[in-house]
Amino acid sequence: MGKGCMTATKYFLFLFNLIFFLFGALIMGFGLWVLLDNQSFMAVLQDSSMALKVGSYILIGVGALSMLMGFLGCLGAIYEIRCLLGLYFTCLLLILIAQVAAGVLIYFQKDLLNNEMSNIVTQILNNYPGKNTTTEQAWDLIQRTMECCGWSGRMDWNGNGVIINSSQLLFPCSCQNVTFFTGNYSDSGFCEAQSPDWPVYDTGCSSSVENWLFTNLGVVLGICLGVAVIELLGMILSIGLCKGIHKEDYTKVPKY
Repeated sequence: MGKGCMTATKYFLFLFNLIFFLFGALIMGFGLWVLLDNQSFMAVLQDSSMALKVGSYILIGVGALSMLMGFLGCLGAIYEIRCLLGLYFTCLLLILIAQVAAGVLIYFQKDLLNNEMSNIVTQILNNYPGKNTTTEQAWDLIQRTMECCGWSGRMDWNGNGVIINSSQLLFPCSCQNVTFFTGNYSDSGFCEAQSPDWPVYDTGCSSSVENWLFTNLGVVLGICLGVAVIELLGMILSIGLCKGIHKEDYTKVPKY
């Protein structure tokens, strides 16, 4: 490999690894958001879905590993260290295989994930109000902002123990239709209906929530796709640079 081509390959590899480092930071940041967010639908799932917690930890781990690999790739490119470039290529290959496997698994488990989400929300509605105030406040916020009631519809609230055992005609205040708003929201989370017909939204939250989730999932998938492209380019450049480095170039390793 010519000297000019080697130099170009080295600096291109450095640039791609810098971008790879930034993409890793984005993935880790999204994982932290999923784990720590308490102002959206993620808060509803956090305490009920172990899969979501595991997924967030995986995202954080993959992001941190991507950042580390980006750093090692930059170091190997600048100092032309063959063993470091070989390790970098191997790790990139393993990460790429893991990403493809995870994407395939998520695609074929869509129905299972949707059923789990429905079961989680049903459990929250049946036990509302309870001790998990963060989850319930998040669900109230969803119903108010998305103007919906229940998961598939208002009938989902008929399994709630408070509504069933109350002598009054109660309904969840958070999904009250603003057109028929009659007063302040109750601290208990339930308001008294003046007739058997609840003044609430007829639309369930499932479609709105699913659109929100798929929108955010699209962002994650876009980032992962970008990382995969960078990984492929990094693998090509790293193996090319590694082959172009002669054994005597190990003397370029800095001595400390």
